[in-house]
Amino acid sequence: MRPGPLTRLAIVVPTLNEEVALARHLPAILAQADEVVISDGGSTDRTLEIAAAGGARTVSGPPGRGGQLNRGAAAAIATTAAGATGADLLLFLHADTLLPEGAGDRIRAAIAAGAQGGAFLLRFDVDRPKLRLGAWLINQRTRWTRLPLGDQAHFVTRETFTQLGGFKDWPILEDLDFAWRLRRNGRMVIVDDPVTTAARRFVEGGVVRTVATNWLIWALFCLGVSPYRLARLYKQIR
Repeated sequence: MRPGPLTRLAIVVPTLNEEVALARHLPAILAQADEVVISDGGSTDRTLEIAAAGGARTVSGPPGRGGQLNRGAAAAIATTAAGATGADLLLFLHADTLLPEGAGDRIRAAIAAGAQGGAFLLRFDVDRPKLRLGAWLINQRTRWTRLPLGDQAHFVTRETFTQLGGFKDWPILEDLDFAWRLRRNGRMVIVDDPVTTAARRFVEGGVVRTVATNWLIWALFCLGVSPYRLARLYKQIR
């Protein structure tokens, strides 16, 4: 662990049957953090076995990304029975997303400079013209709105996460809501080095269709439509 304040970084990964992604990415995730917490939502594959064998902590509970992220964060920031201090910094990472090299140092530097949290720009793990365009659109939206989504690896100080009350336990858009509250709460940073995330949803649904669907749902959410209604719409459109 590095000396000084706000040094202990925990990465929380929500999972549900992510054995393939976790087997591929867990070593790289472990290398970037002081601790990795796998917050599982009831996997029936080898997700928990792979996590434990790799050296990650595991917590389990009902499925739902917001609830899983909160459980993982609670485990990461808690003081242990032996008196060890919990994490100062939290990073929330999807199992199919890879952080850039030196991500932990970039996060610590951003917090030391006065940020309360932030996220990363994004690129896809498949290099196709439409996917490059999709990533560019996402990154332009992120720069303009400063509202990164969950696949862009939100990070936040323990104090700010506690002040915000964590994530909403919603079926959809818990990441947008969290980014919105984080932006209102204080200074947030968008790290230029991109995370690399799986393009599978964009490949299966089509880049233009997926981006348009996302923007439609965000617009309706901003107009006051319930996340529970939007979750049904999302499933119908997909």
